[in-house]
Amino acid sequence: MVLFHIGFIPITIIDVLDILAVYFVFYNLYKIMRGTRASQMFAGLLIISIGAFFAQILNMRGLTWIIQNVATVWVIAFVILFQPELRRLLVQMGQSRLVRRFLKIEPVSRVLDALGKAAEELSDKRFGALFVIQGDTGIKGVTETGVRLQAEVTPELLVSIFFPRSPLHDGAVIIANEMIEAARCILPLTQNPNVETTMGMRHRAALGITEESDCAAIVVSEETGRISLAHEGRFLHRNLNRELLAVYLTRIFTKFASKPSSAKVRRDRRMRAGSAASD
Repeated sequence: MVLFHIGFIPITIIDVLDILAVYFVFYNLYKIMRGTRASQMFAGLLIISIGAFFAQILNMRGLTWIIQNVATVWVIAFVILFQPELRRLLVQMGQSRLVRRFLKIEPVSRVLDALGKAAEELSDKRFGALFVIQGDTGIKGVTETGVRLQAEVTPELLVSIFFPRSPLHDGAVIIANEMIEAARCILPLTQNPNVETTMGMRHRAALGITEESDCAAIVVSEETGRISLAHEGRFLHRNLNRELLAVYLTRIFTKFASKPSSAKVRRDRRMRAGSAASD
């Protein structure tokens, strides 16, 4: 089906889809390679491709012969040179919300496990921490206030970031697309006048960021070691353990219809009953 003509060239729906697909691939490649050494190699490869195009137009037989003979190994060379970037591109495509919704793929439990282990260890060591897990609403403005990491989510890395002598321990860690996007990020503080005056800065920041977006924020208190979870501008729980934290995070990010067992929640609260002292 022809949509319109550009001069004598007919443009069909397939042509439009083809252009969008090429744009998607190159745009994501650009985002992944931006600021890396691969971007310089990609620029060099682009120059060679443009040179080959003009060599054919100008009928430069010698240069065209060389390019045609090495063209067979270009694909292999491309895969070898850009193997890390291509892998990251494929991972991001598989982790996209559109793919998840279409294939009904749930977020990797490895990230939730890593967050739970890290929060538990930080709680035991009384290291203060603040994690922000991005939802559907982007928080790029907040991410840009910190140090960009683009690292895999592991308990060891999360704990090391919030080690008191670490240069990155102040501020929040932003987790998006199942990666640690940035650390030492500055979050907006809540403006809610009803917040307890004794509440610490990390807890106020957790409420502030969840008021402005649909993310979730995990706070580990430096004074009490308690693990808190904030979402939609309020704390869902102020005294979590590793298992209950995983339950709440799963409910938030996978939209499970089932809620945590009431008996389990009551049992957990009885085990951790005590004064609700604030930081």
